[in-house]
Amino acid sequence: MAALTRRASTNMVTSCLRRRPASFAPLRRGYSTQLTEPDSEEYDMMKQTCRDFAETVLKPIAGELDREHRYPAEQIAQMGELGLLGMMVPEEYGGTGMDALAYAIAMEEISAGCASSGVIMSVNNSLYCDPVMRYATEEQKAEWLVPFASGQKLGCFGLSEPGNGSDAAAASTTAVLDGDEWVINGTKAWITNAHDADAALVLATTDKSLKHKGISAFLVAAGTPGFTLGKKEDKLGIRASSTGNLIFEDCRVPKANLLGKLGDGFKLAMSTLDGGRIGIAGQALGIAKASLECAAHYAQTRKTFNVPIAKHQAIQFMIADMAMRLESARLLTHRAAILKTNKEPYTKEAAMAKLAASEAATANAHAAIQVLGGMGYVSDMPAERYYRDARITEIYEGTSEIQRLVIAGQVLKELAI
Repeated sequence: MAALTRRASTNMVTSCLRRRPASFAPLRRGYSTQLTEPDSEEYDMMKQTCRDFAETVLKPIAGELDREHRYPAEQIAQMGELGLLGMMVPEEYGGTGMDALAYAIAMEEISAGCASSGVIMSVNNSLYCDPVMRYATEEQKAEWLVPFASGQKLGCFGLSEPGNGSDAAAASTTAVLDGDEWVINGTKAWITNAHDADAALVLATTDKSLKHKGISAFLVAAGTPGFTLGKKEDKLGIRASSTGNLIFEDCRVPKANLLGKLGDGFKLAMSTLDGGRIGIAGQALGIAKASLECAAHYAQTRKTFNVPIAKHQAIQFMIADMAMRLESARLLTHRAAILKTNKEPYTKEAAMAKLAASEAATANAHAAIQVLGGMGYVSDMPAERYYRDARITEIYEGTSEIQRLVIAGQVLKELAI
């Protein structure tokens, strides 16, 4: 497995440990995420920092944030200080210069503490900072990347629309050049971070005759005249993150706000979603891990017939299946992350990781409720929140059905006769 660049990783680990609040105490290691590659020490240090933060800062308030549908502003600011909001962005652009594997590990640990905080982190890293880093000019990076990668600001990604869903090429939002300004009209739907973001990366059609090759990407600051938000959606899960519509009505942005070349939008979006699927796989792994730990801890303390229920074979079978799902999905996720880091094709692997991890999260959360019985069905325990949070991981950034189409398409290419 590819090793993390020592200089970048050491800087990140040192930075995390230096900035970590003094109140953080060493915690008992939970369910192991130990890596086996030669240089895993640096990953382990970063992972432990994220775990400590999740256990002491996020986990104690995750239920409250969920009940109140409250954005964790203070905690997200702390995550920015730890370097978690621009993990794969080079240091010179405000990030921490780590690789995709470190990002996947961090996503799992943060999401195990609070899945809402995990998706906020994922969107800023994968869907906003990553494409801006890859497509922006140096002038654009100074304005649209540095403050977002450093955690001073938050971004969102405007691709989905009320009428297109999984058909990303059917963008009805338009951008028309008028002098030195682009005039954007249309609505983007189901946008994570919508009500908390300082800027949006927006995909819009600039030439309908070219179909998907006529889609371009734009950077739009929150508060720009003509750019408003729809209602904040009342969701089943990940309630501490905001989701809503981005509405553009004759919204004028400077010509310089075009990201990449004219017509690059669809290519930008598809490559961005590949990376985003690694982030969501990490989030799903965190939910799956938290579900397993919740079930295992409860099973060892709850007694029936004068013994802990963990002694019963039926419970042991469920625990075994939960662990197997988690470990196998983690391996797929880390493989995809390593391929991305090595700049090798990873579309199929990212789809596999996202599919396996999201289905593991849902299955493990379901099993956790079953192990807890009635206690799993009430909000006194976190199992029911894990169940609600897990469900979205099979829907956003490509449904499970879309992942299967992507995987099959890639496999048939590889095995073409």
